[in-house]
Amino acid sequence: MDAGNIAILRGSEVCAVLAGRELELIQVVRTAYETHGDGDSSLPHSTFLRFPGQPQDRIIALPAYLGGECRIAGIKWVSSFPENLHLGVDRASAVLILNSPHTGRPEAVLEGSVISAKRTAASAALAAQCLLSGKKVGRVGMIGCGLISFEIARFLLAVFPDVKSFALFDKDEARAKQFEDKCHSTFEEVRVEIATDVTAVLRSSPLISFATTALAPYISELRECARGSAILHISLRDLTPDVILSCDNVVDDVDHVCRAQTSVHLAEQLVGHRNFIRCTLADILSGRAPAKKDSETVSVFSPFGLGILDLAVGKLVRDLALQQGLETVIGSFLPGPWGEKACVKA
Repeated sequence: MDAGNIAILRGSEVCAVLAGRELELIQVVRTAYETHGDGDSSLPHSTFLRFPGQPQDRIIALPAYLGGECRIAGIKWVSSFPENLHLGVDRASAVLILNSPHTGRPEAVLEGSVISAKRTAASAALAAQCLLSGKKVGRVGMIGCGLISFEIARFLLAVFPDVKSFALFDKDEARAKQFEDKCHSTFEEVRVEIATDVTAVLRSSPLISFATTALAPYISELRECARGSAILHISLRDLTPDVILSCDNVVDDVDHVCRAQTSVHLAEQLVGHRNFIRCTLADILSGRAPAKKDSETVSVFSPFGLGILDLAVGKLVRDLALQQGLETVIGSFLPGPWGEKACVKA
């Protein structure tokens, strides 16, 4: 594009570009983790904008730079308003801005909620592959029946072709039924069962995903879980500190996940150290740490959600969209050089 122009990509265009690319996205996310693990990134802490009297609502800014093959900078501005669901509007919305690491100038603005959901699901599927170390998975438990869980289901099916059924639980039965119907129309050969409580899901599934809007832990023991099972703790606040301390803990970034009152953060506050975190996912991917602590302990992957993943997927979306001519270009979005011509007042 010409200097000063900016590319705009709407949600429908992002969806079109990423359709059917689950395995490619998992590889993109893997490369981003490895690059971050090698230290070729910059990842300031996320900033949470909260609202008085609205404890569930937040807007989060995630600035980041990712080096390696990607070489991109930018920021995701993502909101989570759970009550939107009662208004017929999605809980999350987001914008992703991509900046040139050479000039710092913004080059693209992308709808970010689709990218955020798919990078989260790709990360979860990658972690499940690592933690289960080649084991076959015939049944997956899904706690929380929203968009993120649906994308996780999609990506898990891409890496675990032996999955034959999903066990679902959501406090809102209508949401669980909606999830079931969408699974039947999208994943035709997979059975779906709605459980009456969380315990039934834990008991029946060697791989369990938590993607809820919980603000505080409510799972106080995992006796129902099979030995050696894996939990994808995507929503970060479902498990009590004691449960976290009893498990084999893998995270995406230690400093990031030990904040904002996540279950891992609460466990750190309880014991005064972080030694219960065995390693990061990048450590496993690079071979610096084994995939599992042992075959008996339940493994938990707690990802805070890193902005570098949004950048990696966002760059892929932008590049593919430019190749296909899907973007809308706003010409002369940025002003000309200050010394060349003064801005004309309207």
